[in-house]
Amino acid sequence: MVKKQIIWTNTASSQLRQILDFWVDHNQSDSYSLKLLDKVEKNLLGIVSYPERSPESIFPEMRVAAMNHYSIYYKITEEHVVVTAFWDNRQDPRKLFELLKRTRR
Repeated sequence: MVKKQIIWTNTASSQLRQILDFWVDHNQSDSYSLKLLDKVEKNLLGIVSYPERSPESIFPEMRVAAMNHYSIYYKITEEHVVVTAFWDNRQDPRKLFELLKRTRR
């Protein structure tokens, strides 16, 4: 079985970048952001190995992998794992719902 390639949408990439930048500014150091990025990469390696390991979200074709305060929302295609959102779970869930509703189209 060939491992799937990871594709980040512009939205997900921007969300991750904003979160990493926030922590660099907040902590005046990049150490936490680098640790978070390492956790994201390890989580994605697990997803690529076993794409269906995470439960489906409220959107049937989208899965969610929880990472403490963060969640990775992704879709599985024949050849790819498409990361559609990187979400800070402390945010208003209505914003996430609207975002994911738009990515379904």
